[in-house]
Amino acid sequence: MTIETEPAAGPECSPNSLALTTWLASLVRNRQYGSLADLRRPRLRKEPHFRAIWFSPGEQQREIYEQVAFLFAVYHQGRSTPAYGFGSFGEAARRIGGTAGRGPDDPGAARLTDRIVASRRIPWRHLQHGVARLRACGQPPPSWAQLADDLSRWHDRKARISYEWAVAFHMPAGKSAGSRTPATPSSVSPQKDTTT
Repeated sequence: MTIETEPAAGPECSPNSLALTTWLASLVRNRQYGSLADLRRPRLRKEPHFRAIWFSPGEQQREIYEQVAFLFAVYHQGRSTPAYGFGSFGEAARRIGGTAGRGPDDPGAARLTDRIVASRRIPWRHLQHGVARLRACGQPPPSWAQLADDLSRWHDRKARISYEWAVAFHMPAGKSAGSRTPATPSSVSPQKDTTT
């Protein structure tokens, strides 16, 4: 498993979510296991919970940033090297499974993803189960920064986060993300009739 040394700073990741990820990774790097343990106890709020909230861009994202910190701490329990992750949760769910198959070929991963993408509310319990499965399979997590941003837009109908996660999960291996977007009339060039 490859561990990145820094979070991927793509144009889709907000500065706030990247700052949250950098701070969480520093907890692992600096062996602040007590703070990580505190983050795994969501009912008993301590200083690390409030630190995670400080990174949120607004009041509406506070719970999301706190819960992403919880998921990060669940994944990193007993680890000494931070995993920044990559891809969306849908892409990460493709990595869940074993020798019998991964992603859509693993019935448990398929059921879990179906529950997540069908949920109207943010499915925290199922996301926790998915992160725990990735940890148990020894697979990299989703990008923590992208996860915070995706969950911040969960209810945005234009963003269609659950749809994008479903597509990423079920996309056949080797297909590029660009092949997902349907052709628009302006992007299709008219073909000339060669019979005239």
